[in-house]
Amino acid sequence: MKRNLLSIIILALLVVNIVLSAIMMVSVSSASRKTASLVADISSLVGIEINGLPQSEHTQTVSMADTAVHNVEGELTIPLKKGEDGKDHYAVGSVSLSLDTKNEDYKNYSETMSSMDGIIKDIVFEVMGKYTVDEARTSSETIKEEILTKLQKRFESTFIYSVSYNFLYN
Repeated sequence: MKRNLLSIIILALLVVNIVLSAIMMVSVSSASRKTASLVADISSLVGIEINGLPQSEHTQTVSMADTAVHNVEGELTIPLKKGEDGKDHYAVGSVSLSLDTKNEDYKNYSETMSSMDGIIKDIVFEVMGKYTVDEARTSSETIKEEILTKLQKRFESTFIYSVSYNFLYN
């Protein structure tokens, strides 16, 4: 009788162990997914490659013969986000866009690009304004990619394939 009772207790403990293991696996796998998502977000901000593939999905090769450059009119003075020092900082400089002349949308927008400077400046101000002076100095490629993404989304086209800027930070 004692052996049967002991066998039943062992069986009950095994069932409880299996149930608790299943619960633990579900909770660990969801936390693992969140961690992987966090690592991917951080690596995209820093510009690290994952699995040997570049993070940029906008990269396209356009020859210099097929490139037109649009320089955004005027010098931009962009207020940056306050950093740890609590002081106001600014980025002062200019922005230019590389345009693919072979893209079908280039014909639609090439004549009116100078009238679109306000929209372009607004996007540059929005993106640059999210960064502190230290982040802006060290994350120029990330900022350019973010500006490019927003411009391509706004124009609903990839005829703008690169953003260049020259800023001095104060």
